[in-house]
Amino acid sequence: MPCWYYEKKDLKVTPSILDGISYETERRYRKEGARFIIQCGTAMSLGHNTVATGVVYFHRFYMFHSFKTFPRYVTACCCLFLAGKVEETPKKAKDIIKTARSLLSDEKFFSFGDDPKEEVMTLERILLQTIKFDLQVEHPYSFLVKYAKCFKGDQGKLQKMVQMAWNFVNDSLSTTVCLQWEPEIIAVALIHLASKLSKFTVVDWIGKQPHHLRWWDMFVADVTMEILEDICHQVLDLYQQSNNNHNDPVSPPQQPSSKASPPAKRANTSPQTTKQSPVAPQNPPPKPPPEEKVEGNPIQKLVPPDLRFVYPPTGYGPPPYAAHAAPPHFSGMPVAGGPGAPPPPQPPPIYGGQYPPPPQVPPHYPPASMTMGHLPPPAHHPPYYAPPPPGGSRPYYPS
Repeated sequence: MPCWYYEKKDLKVTPSILDGISYETERRYRKEGARFIIQCGTAMSLGHNTVATGVVYFHRFYMFHSFKTFPRYVTACCCLFLAGKVEETPKKAKDIIKTARSLLSDEKFFSFGDDPKEEVMTLERILLQTIKFDLQVEHPYSFLVKYAKCFKGDQGKLQKMVQMAWNFVNDSLSTTVCLQWEPEIIAVALIHLASKLSKFTVVDWIGKQPHHLRWWDMFVADVTMEILEDICHQVLDLYQQSNNNHNDPVSPPQQPSSKASPPAKRANTSPQTTKQSPVAPQNPPPKPPPEEKVEGNPIQKLVPPDLRFVYPPTGYGPPPYAAHAAPPHFSGMPVAGGPGAPPPPQPPPIYGGQYPPPPQVPPHYPPASMTMGHLPPPAHHPPYYAPPPPGGSRPYYPS
């Protein structure tokens, strides 16, 4: 299976950045797409695993494609549609689009095009090929619960710490930590962050060994504090960005992926026009020719002239209408019933209103008067049912 974990330097040379999008703008697009998937999943009562799977598909997809080529909101709906089927909580594409329409403005929904369902279904095939059909995804949720069950201490504070760590996992989906670290390490880092903020220090746990310096040494090995702090800082930076959302520039509306032009031709391309940017008038497209109506019965109503010259049956006499001129390949041939035509054949004679009787078949045995006196006895005749031929199973009937 492919490796889905990247270095930080790889996240700065994604197709979107190579396509002219800045690193900060790409991070904002990823955050908007992930939060849109979370909003749609919550509105449709989908589970956290389904929503998280859709977000991971979303982040992996844009490691191979640009945000300029594939609009983020269409991709988000496609990822949620596929994640629902993978996690056995399927939703119809039309229901996901209907939910997206209620959450998005007209300007953002413009990227779905004239046929939103077709856009989503077409993009699903591209998504499957992009993620190489690697559909099974693990999330930090299961590891978070597994680790928390081993902790000892005040159950009230423990419950509060676990709930805070769970919220951190939800918010981490808006970052790219799922592209950098395994879910086990993410769960350890966010439990560590939640324990610091909730002031719950894990001192004792089930299965503690003398060589365990920290509680996570029992679950993951060779995890340094620098790795955990890096994950915690990426999640905390997300809250700092949320306070500055009013300074983010408004993204221009995107065209549907089916109508997107190549990257070299996308400059100065916008679906909306203003008075300062007039558009040259275009000639209306020519009207297509009217479609010919095809009937279910292919029989022609009008016979071509060359096929209209058909000789009537012999013996019926000349036709009641004027004979048409003969085609070239019939020239020189007499017209039926006309001068020079051969006489029609006479029907066979009728005997008593019946056809001629069948020929007389001689009897198998001569009459008794022929066997009297000095006449020899009748010859031996074979039986009616002769034995079958060698190798056969059907009776042989002599003619």
